[in-house]
Amino acid sequence: MQDDQRLPPGRVPGAPDPAFWAGRRVVVTGHTGFKGSWLALWLEALKANVTGYALAPPTEPSLFRLARAHASMNSVLGDVRDLEHVCRVVAAARPEVLIHMAAQSVVRTGYSDPVETYATNVMGTVNVLEALRRSGLACAVVNVTTDKCYAPRRHGPGYRENEPMGGHDPYSNSKGCSELVTSAYRDSFFNPVSFSKHGVALGSARAGNVIGGGDWTAHQLIPDLLRAFAQAEPCRIRSPNSIRPWQFVLEPLRGYLLLAERLSSGAASFASGWNFGPVDEDARPVSWIADRLARAWGDSAAWVVDGAEHPHEDEVLRLDASRAGRELGWRPALPLGDALDWIVEWTRRWRAGEDARTVTRAQIVNYSARLVQTAGS
Repeated sequence: MQDDQRLPPGRVPGAPDPAFWAGRRVVVTGHTGFKGSWLALWLEALKANVTGYALAPPTEPSLFRLARAHASMNSVLGDVRDLEHVCRVVAAARPEVLIHMAAQSVVRTGYSDPVETYATNVMGTVNVLEALRRSGLACAVVNVTTDKCYAPRRHGPGYRENEPMGGHDPYSNSKGCSELVTSAYRDSFFNPVSFSKHGVALGSARAGNVIGGGDWTAHQLIPDLLRAFAQAEPCRIRSPNSIRPWQFVLEPLRGYLLLAERLSSGAASFASGWNFGPVDEDARPVSWIADRLARAWGDSAAWVVDGAEHPHEDEVLRLDASRAGRELGWRPALPLGDALDWIVEWTRRWRAGEDARTVTRAQIVNYSARLVQTAGS
């Protein structure tokens, strides 16, 4: 993998448009988290003018600090549960695009602290949208939720965007509620029919299980595996037969950027919910991921089944992202096996002492080059 730090020049079908993002005022909530750090570095490469709003990084170590994701942005520490502070930051930043990712994002934490989970994921969304409403600014808004926002069903094809919201556990249910808040604000204050009056185009994005280098989140499969492998210990896995729609972190982030571009055009059809998930064959069991990652890591990496009792999680999750392909030109570009190899490479290079910022930016460039290849095939 080459470490060229430059994105491919010009517009590539299915990729973010550099001309759109250059100089664009963007607010990203949750910028200190794993996904937020990757997005901040990509927006930096696209030369956007970014303001981040979030709590301090949620893990130690953190990609945000290691990759110096704040280097070319205005990073504001704050809590989305604080309406007045959110209002001041949004008014000062005057965003043309707002991507809301600040969240309590772990299913098991939802069980241990449901009040914080609902307060952050539901009222946090209310506060961000209310800040925008009070500001009177024209803006394209993407509220990021999850594949778990749908009312669970045991069988059938991948969830489609028009299926009911729900969620069995507090985290999943809170994200379903966040989607309902988005719909209510869109219908009540940001109706696409009257876009010329308010100038706000509001969509939501539902991604699968997002994976990538630089993730130290607790109770997540890939970080748990890598921690165990690095310590030469077998990783204890809760639900080896559970199936999830795994995808490399830059895949859904690209979807958010493409959606924001289309929302900025004011076309009413884009102001709705969107799925960004992998191809069907990349919805794999946990055991497949563990085996594949262990082979890529080597050094006798292994895992065992954790037979203890654990809180309920849905056994099968799949997303139907065909609409994003038809209407946004978004399709997965990095197969799951390659994504796991990239994660191992990122981790090994960082553990060998290489600069996390350089390694992360190199993967953004290489992913962008993959999009060029995909567009030309």
